[in-house]
Amino acid sequence: MSDIVVTQDLTKSYGIRPVLQQMNLRIPAGRIVGLLGPNGCGKTTFMKILAGLTSDYTGAVYIDGQAPGVYTKSIVSYLPEKTYLKDWMRVRDVMSLFADFYADFDWNKAAELLERFQLPGDMKLKYMSKGMQEKVQLILVMCRNAKLYILDEPLSGVDPAARSVILDTIIRSYNPGSTVLLSTHLIYDVERILDDIIMMGYGQIVMAGEADAIRQQNGRSIDQLFREVFRC
Repeated sequence: MSDIVVTQDLTKSYGIRPVLQQMNLRIPAGRIVGLLGPNGCGKTTFMKILAGLTSDYTGAVYIDGQAPGVYTKSIVSYLPEKTYLKDWMRVRDVMSLFADFYADFDWNKAAELLERFQLPGDMKLKYMSKGMQEKVQLILVMCRNAKLYILDEPLSGVDPAARSVILDTIIRSYNPGSTVLLSTHLIYDVERILDDIIMMGYGQIVMAGEADAIRQQNGRSIDQLFREVFRC
């Protein structure tokens, strides 16, 4: 099994505060991977580095065998934690923008997901709830035929009833052979779909491996284990 992401002594600081500390990691292709950890542990910074949005780090990062750059941006589809779309735009305008910008954007998949989420294409974003806007952003990301999907808290703005629908959408939408790296605090909700986990604790890897093996070794769920490891 090939690795889609490899890091070697990856280190990143903001001023004198270290965020990632000599992070050595391999993420295999074709897996759904949970990136788990408390607030401020470096998850978002790590994802931004993989997405090519942060470059002032030391150590090495390889995505599909190459350092972050033009090629890796063409195969990485990134969902940031915060909404970035302009509220005056209509849903179809946003879809057209992405289709113009990314050659791998799949219009058929977009239409299918808009129908599944019951989102009107002619509606302006400013009239949508935060949860509806989050769904639009998720559609934009999952409608690319990428090799690596990076999802930073994709469930944070939606109600519990919509979470299972979104998780099923993620499972159905990503390409076979591609990898999904998903950051979340809602471990109980997502645990069922995870092949592997990476548990981070303030810039360092606390635990990483196959989810089933970790459950068997520790005799508890990933959610229970997380609460135990990071208990205050």
